[in-house]
Order: sequence, then structure tokens, then C-alpha cells
Amino acid sequence: MNQPQILKTGIRDVVFGANVKVADSANLYECTIGDDCFIGPYVEIQKGVVIGARTRVQSHSFVCELVEIGADCVVAHGVMFVNDTFAKGGPARGDKTLWKKTKIGNSVSIGSNATILPVTICDNVVIGAGAVVTKDITEPGVYVGNPAKLLKKS
Repeated sequence: MNQPQILKTGIRDVVFGANVKVADSANLYECTIGDDCFIGPYVEIQKGVVIGARTRVQSHSFVCELVEIGADCVVAHGVMFVNDTFAKGGPARGDKTLWKKTKIGNSVSIGSNATILPVTICDNVVIGAGAVVTKDITEPGVYVGNPAKLLKKS
């Protein structure tokens, strides 16, 4: 009978600010978490990610490499960040040169089950639940839908 290779989850090589709370089922490695952050259960935060101070990342969210999230943000339940745009018609299959960066400004709230492609989002933005952000957001406001569009200016 074959036995699977067991890959351990947990917290490894993370730089933590002061007063950070992390659920014990989170998987964090080689990232930076700012002061007074909360990281919920079943969250994965990958290598090189930077999370700003006082930001909350709720359960079942996935923050892939090349993502930077500002201070005072909320990443609600089940939010998915994407760094592979399938530039060659399919997955990059380990070719990280095809991956792209995402930068989230300060005071950004991302609703449950939103998907964030490689974009830049300015400060003071609300992304509605289930939205799919496919383009840069340069104006504060509320964005909803697939693809996400401005609903209301702030």
C-alpha cells in the first residue's frame, strides 16, 4: 500500500509585529505581519507577503506570493488572491517569472469570497462580497460585481 507524503502546515520564518493574534490552524511562511493584526483559521499567507498594521485576514482566505496589503484593512472570509494570470494560456507551472504583483492600499475592505487578480487598489476602497477585481482601482469608493465596477464614490 502506498503512503502519501505528509506536508506539514503551520507557522515558519514569519516576522511578526507586536500584539498579533493567529489562529493555530493558519499556514504562514516567510511573510511579514504588522502590529495588532489578526489572522483567522484556515488562512494561508505565502512567502514574501506583507500585511500592514491593524489588518484582519478572516478564515479560509488565501494570500499568495507577491501580495502586499496595507494597514487598517479587512480581508473577509474566503477571499482569494491570484498571482498567475495564465499568460501563456494555462498555469505557469512553477515559472514564477510569469506571476504578477498585487498591492492593496490602506483602509481597504474586501468582502467575503472576492477574488483579487494582480492589481493595485488605492486607499479607502470597499470591494463587495463575491466581486472579481480584474483592473487597477485608482479612485476611492465601493466596487461590486464581476468584473468589479464602481458603485459609489467615497
